[in-house]
Amino acid sequence: MTNASAAGTWKLGDHTVNRLGFGAMRLMARADGSPSDRGTAVQVLQKAVELGVNHIDTAAFYFSARRSANELINTALNPYPDDLVITTKVGPGRDPAGNWVSARTKDELRGQVEENIRQLGLDRLEVVNLRIGEALDRGTGALRERFEALAELQQEGLIRHLGISNIGPEHLAEALDIAPVVCVQNQYGLTTRREDDALIELCAEHDVAFVPFFAIAASVPGASPSGAADETGTDVVAEIAKAHDATPAQVRLAWTLHKGPNVLAIPGTGNPAHLEENVAAAGLRLTEEDLSQLDTIG
Repeated sequence: MTNASAAGTWKLGDHTVNRLGFGAMRLMARADGSPSDRGTAVQVLQKAVELGVNHIDTAAFYFSARRSANELINTALNPYPDDLVITTKVGPGRDPAGNWVSARTKDELRGQVEENIRQLGLDRLEVVNLRIGEALDRGTGALRERFEALAELQQEGLIRHLGISNIGPEHLAEALDIAPVVCVQNQYGLTTRREDDALIELCAEHDVAFVPFFAIAASVPGASPSGAADETGTDVVAEIAKAHDATPAQVRLAWTLHKGPNVLAIPGTGNPAHLEENVAAAGLRLTEEDLSQLDTIG
């Protein structure tokens, strides 16, 4: 069985992680939207670590009426393995009723950081991403005040490393002027936000990890487990998958990992079989011809 280490490693600050990780968002519900089975979700998390996953992405706002990603992680994995890095994100949040809120002051951000610490059963958070909004926060100056606040919380010992999410190149420059950045987390994939190809290279120049979410179409909320929300390039992906005895999702993941040594993948699932398939993508080696064909899609 393929181990996540087959994808190679990269650094998140002073941590070395396998480039194939795990995203916790899909632990709350099945693909059809029905509540997930708690025991299965715990099993998936434990199996992920057994398969070499040592980078898990989560957030306090990943919760449903019955499930909380942070609580599931705490239950399944605490006491945590020494090499496990749990990253989370702040900025957006949800009140107990599930309504979306946005943290903008230092006190509000502190509240979100402390909420993650409490739910995960930690003394501090290893990596915290400041996620900014789509329209409200575009342009320079969008993250400065909040990132400075997180840098102060870092100095207080609540956070070890900082990252940023949903950003453009201008935001990376802005953040780096304030404090070291260990990762950038954006939506990105074979047919999604390919303008970030250049951002991946910019991150590499600064030794910053680029962490795409929704890197495979099946991870998009509402997409079926085996289908694609975006049909672009489906035939090409399917043909390459067949040649490698792989699934289309594995090809998309492998393509993502081929984009650069600083690219980390965090596919999420609540299905043990899909977890094994995702981790197996760590060992899938695409040919130069494969990559050329796939790049024409984007």
